[in-house]
Amino acid sequence: MAALPNVLLQSDADAQETQEWLDALAGVIAKEGPERAHYLLERLIEAARQQGADIPYSANTAYINTIPAALQPKYPGDTALENRIQAFLRWNAMAMVVRANKHTNVGGHIASYASAATLYEVGFNWFWKSPANADGGDLIFFQGHSITGVYARAHMLGRISDEQLDSFRQEVEGKGLSSYPHPWLMPDFWQFPTVSMGLGPLQAIYQARFMKYLDNRNLAKTAGRKVWAFLGDGEMDEVDSKGAIGVAGREQLDNLVFVINCNLQRLDGPVRGNGKVIQELEGEFRGAGWNVIKLIWGTHWDALLARDTNGLLQKRMMEAVDGEYQTFKSKDGAYVREFFFNTPELKAMVADWTDDDIWRLNRGGHDIFKVFTAYKAATETTGQPTLILAKTIKGFGMGASGEAQNITHQQKKMTHESLLRFRDRFDIPVADDKVDEMPYIKFEEGSPELTYMRARRQDLGGYLPVRRAKGDTLAVPGIEAFEAQLKASGEGREFSTTMAFVRILSTLLKDKNVGRHVVPIVPDESRTFGMEGMFRQFGIWNQFGQNYVPQDHDQLMFYKESRDGQVLQEGINEAGAMSSWIAAATSYSVHNVPMIPFYIYYSMFGHQRVMDLVWAAGDSRARGFLLGGTAGRTTLNGEGLQHEDGHSQILANMIPNCVSFDPTFAYELAVVVQDGLRRMYAEQEDVHYYITVMNENYEHPAMPEGAAPDILKGMYKFRDGAASKGPRVQLLGSGTIFREVIAAADLLKNDWGVDADIWGCPSFNELARNGQDTTRWNLLHPTETARESHVEKCLKGSSGPVIAATDYIKLFSEQIRPFVPRRYVTLGTDGFGRSDTREQLRAHFEVDRRWVTVAALKALAEEGTIPAAKVAEAIAKYELDANKRNPLSA
Repeated sequence: MAALPNVLLQSDADAQETQEWLDALAGVIAKEGPERAHYLLERLIEAARQQGADIPYSANTAYINTIPAALQPKYPGDTALENRIQAFLRWNAMAMVVRANKHTNVGGHIASYASAATLYEVGFNWFWKSPANADGGDLIFFQGHSITGVYARAHMLGRISDEQLDSFRQEVEGKGLSSYPHPWLMPDFWQFPTVSMGLGPLQAIYQARFMKYLDNRNLAKTAGRKVWAFLGDGEMDEVDSKGAIGVAGREQLDNLVFVINCNLQRLDGPVRGNGKVIQELEGEFRGAGWNVIKLIWGTHWDALLARDTNGLLQKRMMEAVDGEYQTFKSKDGAYVREFFFNTPELKAMVADWTDDDIWRLNRGGHDIFKVFTAYKAATETTGQPTLILAKTIKGFGMGASGEAQNITHQQKKMTHESLLRFRDRFDIPVADDKVDEMPYIKFEEGSPELTYMRARRQDLGGYLPVRRAKGDTLAVPGIEAFEAQLKASGEGREFSTTMAFVRILSTLLKDKNVGRHVVPIVPDESRTFGMEGMFRQFGIWNQFGQNYVPQDHDQLMFYKESRDGQVLQEGINEAGAMSSWIAAATSYSVHNVPMIPFYIYYSMFGHQRVMDLVWAAGDSRARGFLLGGTAGRTTLNGEGLQHEDGHSQILANMIPNCVSFDPTFAYELAVVVQDGLRRMYAEQEDVHYYITVMNENYEHPAMPEGAAPDILKGMYKFRDGAASKGPRVQLLGSGTIFREVIAAADLLKNDWGVDADIWGCPSFNELARNGQDTTRWNLLHPTETARESHVEKCLKGSSGPVIAATDYIKLFSEQIRPFVPRRYVTLGTDGFGRSDTREQLRAHFEVDRRWVTVAALKALAEEGTIPAAKVAEAIAKYELDANKRNPLSA
């Protein structure tokens, strides 16, 4: 029995006693195994703490592999074939980038896949199930910079052509490969967009969590399926990368595996030059409740570690910092002998090794045996998510063109000498005179290698990556299901559009066809939005149930958590809630289970806070509803600058497949939601909806006859002005300010004898898109009869200037200016928000009924229809301050 390393005796007050304890521990390990030793140590620490000893927790272990060589399972595959396949993939991945940049400047990355090839190949060959597998498919979040190897593999298997490889990053003509994983651009291939740093890990956590949700609610069987997220150690500095690791630990997401490729380099240099990123990440994740597997050293280190009876090698491994490890791998064996094995004892340990032997000391992330061992352990872990920290070399195999060099991330070209060394290192069958051509190489049909690749994938269910573009359809309810919202609320019966939404949502939750597919999502604001009644009726999902008696258990609307609950209550966590929404909104593709997520939140904390995730949702072809509550600059009185939204509708319009509406009345909301259900869940359009709702109570009229089609187009006739020959204006509005517009029409008529036609514009964004599309068509068809935009069709035959007012910045309604055929005036809420009453805020931002009236009179005066003195008279009558500061600068 070998004694345990004795490395702490220098400061030991009783060395003999210490050695006796160490010998006793060594005896336990030798006779009963490390698990028993671990148990005893934990009991000793627990007892010591109970007796007053201050023993702080340490989440770090030695800088060696978590799983020792003695516990390594037998590798199930043909390593010679796998190494040859991997070599070919490395060449083709490199070649596609270099070839693409011979005549273009489209860029690309060689070094990231070079460091991660083994991590991917072991997964492809032995672990990752395709959707056709009996258990269902695993979810793989590929690191964006490494996907050249994924393309190379698909090419080898005949899924991608030579022409496509040669069109890498050249997509405009429709035959190229996207720069990174983009489902919007390659809808049958990529499942998840991952190159925006931090979004991959965040979304992976919530995808794993949503799989538990589906399973608990008996909507899908997800047991046996895993979510694998491949990340870079530099990427982990992004706040989103680690922002939800506590959620994964708390929720015991044992269906989640993070693999962090620790090549010790980020884009410009070392990740932690003066430290050890693996140790840092181990402590953070282990402290968050994760199972951490360190995969640091390859097989060639096993013999040296076996010789390390005094722990000096492990001590040196720990004390060398990442900046040194990077330098070691940019040099040679002689340099490593001199500067890593830097003491007489360490030099003696490798005295019988040549410099080449030392140079062959490999890192764990490049060793298929070690990677397989870590992956197998991860798939067998229960009760915890798993983190694998795989140490690799950035630019592995690139030689002088980038291996372990600070410049390697930007390398997209290689010298002739580097290509020759790369070829020789990986035994690539390309002649000297052909190397600079970088030909793609393939295995012939019937070859052992190609047969092996296909067999491994077929055993796991089929090819990956692959994406399901269409899922099952849902029988969505017709507009008649929302009859209550289409009718007038009745005199004196006031409610907000938020409450109208809650009633629509309640109708859907009770619908026999779609009810169980509805996913209400709230970030700790259910009571704000009047949704607390859903707690008891539908329950808040918690995979552990409710192991306590809630404080309000004796009340009608008590707080109820359950394993089959339907509501996702995400806490004060907009990024997490948005990630849950994306998981639900892509469920039709990922799980073939269409889900209808409704995520409602303070509108100011939506697009502005999680815009990158909203872009990812668009790229993911997500389907569902985002509800911006308490929307508009003036609807949320009393909350102040950061709570008042005057721009979310503008941000929503930046997402090409986001359909956005700012309804005023319940009937508008009902029409929009029902049509959204039709488009997304019956017709399976890859769009999602952003709808703003408010907390201001007022009466709601019935829907004007035949208005529904025009509501969906963004503009409909709400009310005609009186039929007279007097002055006339056209008034447009949306959201709560539309009610000010309606009131302004009455002021114009009663105070000034001006008639007004009133137009509801629940979507200036849709109007702008329609106008732009019409303009483009007319540009490209100059000899055909010009088309008219919807705005032009609506205003055709009307007279007088057009005035629009909204609760958003002027740019919102300004978008349609090119399609308004006459004088057009816009009012909006430009400037910072502030606390006050709605009345005061609307006066401050110059969007209330008085300002709309004055704007209309001024437009008439500019046209010569009325004298300018009338405008001055109105300013005085309504007590407007002509010297008031502009709200944009106030």
